[in-house]
Amino acid sequence: MKKVALAFDLGGTELRAALVDDAGRPLSFSLLSTDAAGGPAAVIRQIEQLAETVLAQTPDLSPIGIGIGAPGPLDPNAGVVIAAPTLVGWHEVPLAEILQNHFKLPVRLENDANAAALGEWRYGAGRGAGSMVFVTVSTGIGGGVIADGRILHGRRGLAAEIGHMTITNEGERCFCGAVGCFEAVASGTALGRRATARTKPSDGSILRKLAADADVTGRHVVEAARKGDADALGLLAAEARWLGLGFTNLLHLYSPDVLVMGGGISHGFDLLHDQMAATVRERAMPAYRDVPIVAAQLGRHAGLIGAASLIFDGYGKSDPRPIGTKGTNNLDRTIPAGKKEASNG
Repeated sequence: MKKVALAFDLGGTELRAALVDDAGRPLSFSLLSTDAAGGPAAVIRQIEQLAETVLAQTPDLSPIGIGIGAPGPLDPNAGVVIAAPTLVGWHEVPLAEILQNHFKLPVRLENDANAAALGEWRYGAGRGAGSMVFVTVSTGIGGGVIADGRILHGRRGLAAEIGHMTITNEGERCFCGAVGCFEAVASGTALGRRATARTKPSDGSILRKLAADADVTGRHVVEAARKGDADALGLLAAEARWLGLGFTNLLHLYSPDVLVMGGGISHGFDLLHDQMAATVRERAMPAYRDVPIVAAQLGRHAGLIGAASLIFDGYGKSDPRPIGTKGTNNLDRTIPAGKKEASNG
């Protein structure tokens, strides 16, 4: 009998689900636009709805458990979403326990970036590595660290908040409120912001044409660079240097066997790689310079595949519940009295 897990990737924009087998293959898939402003109860109803859709696509298969990646900060051991900044009202929500009681299946909760890191480590670009750093460069910058064959969690699962390393004392203020975060200068959002500032509506530039005279995005920059646009190529060179600076810090901190880059901006990996590598050679100590920097392989399914792998890891254990759960719950617990929306940046 094939072992399969039901996996969810909960984001502020999209809620995605798949049934994944233990070889890391999605067997069915569906998505919805996340009701991010509707609060925990609304999103949990969406999870239940999406589960029905995905399971109906493969009626002959029954999942042995549920893995879910969600925005941090969260506590994977307790199965609690602590304060997701992209989801209104998500404050100390015991998501694993709620879903476990509804579906009557073991549930594992993980930070979404960690889930993607696990997917790439077990089935993608990091397969076979003892240690790996995964960096996703998209709207923001996130990632996960595999250290000596285990995901690095730290206190309450808050370790490896890669996007909020301070790498400069200049630039735009980050979403978290600080100046100089890796995310604030090297994310796809930062790249798009620089491109927008360099151009003007109706100026005839390729960048503005691709953006239909709206704000330019990081993906527009990559697309224009592939067309040979000089401005876009210059923007990507600067982006690659910022990424190289951040990657140098990560190499020094975690000493991985491989550094894997994913996210929307990784679509331009071939255009970025040489400058990123050159920056690492310039800035890193000699012992760290030979660590390969490679592109992710699993694309947008990395988080789903990694979330499913959490279930295969725990298969056969006598008590599959997340550590810290009480075994009872109701939906009212998802909206504690007196809590206000919070953000961790």
